Amino acid sequence: MIKTYIFLILAIFFEVAGTMLLPVTSNFTKLIPTSILTVCYLSAFYLLTFVVNKLPLAIVYATWSGLGVFTIAILGYIFFKQALSWQAILGLFLIVLGVVLVNSFTIKIN
Repeated sequence: MIKTYIFLILAIFFEVAGTMLLPVTSNFTKLIPTSILTVCYLSAFYLLTFVVNKLPLAIVYATWSGLGVFTIAILGYIFFKQALSWQAILGLFLIVLGVVLVNSFTIKIN
């Protein structure tokens, strides 16, 4: 089960890396960032194929998207100087709390 969550964390990492490259690609006109973005997204989806065999799809997607949104918002604040209001920060932490609760009470599939 640990391996499943490692794959999920790696999938989130690759999805976040790809998403963070979106502004750098300049509407997909820059070849290198666009190529790296493509590899990141493909890697994320490839890793997710292993995870959905062990965990329910709804739980996988909620975790993947929730932690992805949280991480992208924090990294957007750090790297792109995008503002976050206190309400947005509260919402982000509620997303993380929701992900923790959902994963704490998940029925595992063999």
